[in-house]
Amino acid sequence: MQHYSESVEAIRAAGRRVTIQRVAVLDAIREMEGHVAVDQVAARVREKHPQMDLATVYRTAGLLGRLHLLNEVSIGGVSHYEYASPGQRHGHMVCEHCGSTIHASTTHLDQLREALLRDTGFELHLEHLTMSGLCRECRRDEEHSHSGHTHAQAQHHEHPRAGDAGIRRHAQSEGEGLL
Repeated sequence: MQHYSESVEAIRAAGRRVTIQRVAVLDAIREMEGHVAVDQVAARVREKHPQMDLATVYRTAGLLGRLHLLNEVSIGGVSHYEYASPGQRHGHMVCEHCGSTIHASTTHLDQLREALLRDTGFELHLEHLTMSGLCRECRRDEEHSHSGHTHAQAQHHEHPRAGDAGIRRHAQSEGEGLL
């Protein structure tokens, strides 16, 4: 029940009406932890609200993302969401080969944001920043290394589907995986 009241307050603080759909989606993503695909969220929501369809969950998750209550990250071309813990901003680094997701510390990202703002006037919103590349393990594997060529030149690599079990890793310590 604690999640429910926190979700209600977060939605109100964002200046929006509190609806069953918004609370149900926010609660489900918070309870599931990590980066979850909308179909997984819909399955969880339907346990309590069988009438809620997939399209409603998609629209609601998108809205909650725009309200900065959820972080969205694309993994294998599929949107995944995680609860946006207040005060715990981070970007995402997604491995192009294995699909693992690593949280990127805002230390380096804040420097990039400030440089872009100063040089171009563009304000980068870090809450939705997703960078693609290769994780440490895939970089060690010469077959997957992209050294000397761009990802566009390396389209021959097979990428697992984002929903495949075991392809996501969540680095909890800030800066893990940063070079």
